[in-house]
Amino acid sequence: MSEPTPEKTYITFEEFSKVELRVGKVVHAESIPGMKKVFKAKVDIGTEQRELAVGGATFYKPEEFIGKTVVVCTNLEPRKIGNIISMGMLLAADGPEGKPIFLTAPDAVPGSPVH
Repeated sequence: MSEPTPEKTYITFEEFSKVELRVGKVVHAESIPGMKKVFKAKVDIGTEQRELAVGGATFYKPEEFIGKTVVVCTNLEPRKIGNIISMGMLLAADGPEGKPIFLTAPDAVPGSPVH
């Protein structure tokens, strides 16, 4: 007999449609002084370039991200992290031992909406 699963919390389509996901291309990335787990990336999202704080510095060097085409949540409330204001969030899956596996869209054009 299988274990009962915890009840899921569902959201409506209207709630989900508020999340804006776009393709972005990392044009610059660098370490943030004093920050060990986060680095700074400048991402072209088609209509503008945004600075984002990216978690994963314990697993990746910032320069590994330059040129990557990534998936970005572009309407997340801005958040101060270290000495920058992060204007979005890169999407990632949980990898082995906590390593983030960042979602990429290598053939997509920066600014393309993700559905």
